[in-house]
Amino acid sequence: MAATPQQKPKTPDSEKITINLGFVDLGQIELLVQEGFYSNRSDFIRTAIRNQIERHADTVRQIVVRKSVDLGLRHVTRKDLMAAHAAGHMLEIRALGLVIIAPDVTPDLARDTISSLSVLGTLQAPDAVKTALADRIT
Repeated sequence: MAATPQQKPKTPDSEKITINLGFVDLGQIELLVQEGFYSNRSDFIRTAIRNQIERHADTVRQIVVRKSVDLGLRHVTRKDLMAAHAAGHMLEIRALGLVIIAPDVTPDLARDTISSLSVLGTLQAPDAVKTALADRIT
């Protein structure tokens, strides 16, 4: 369903990934699901990932501060980029999570205002903008 002009499109809260597991690992997961410890494989995998992230939480926090990384969701709007352009500033965007570059941002505006783009997570942007910034995305 397309968003109406007054309604913002819903930002996804997750991204699908694919992993390969050994047969024994998969069998052990299936056993734990079968015994009711987890509702399904995905539940097990999400729990395992959250446990590992929690285990390394202090390290992640230190790196986020040291590298001046935005944590979570970062919206980059045409208005933001126009303001940076008017001020003569180039943006260095560093984020851990999701970066969304608005669909009305043109490739030229993106190139004129974004000097570097580093996303640990997911970048959602118009294909033309991604192409225009390809040499600046790390």
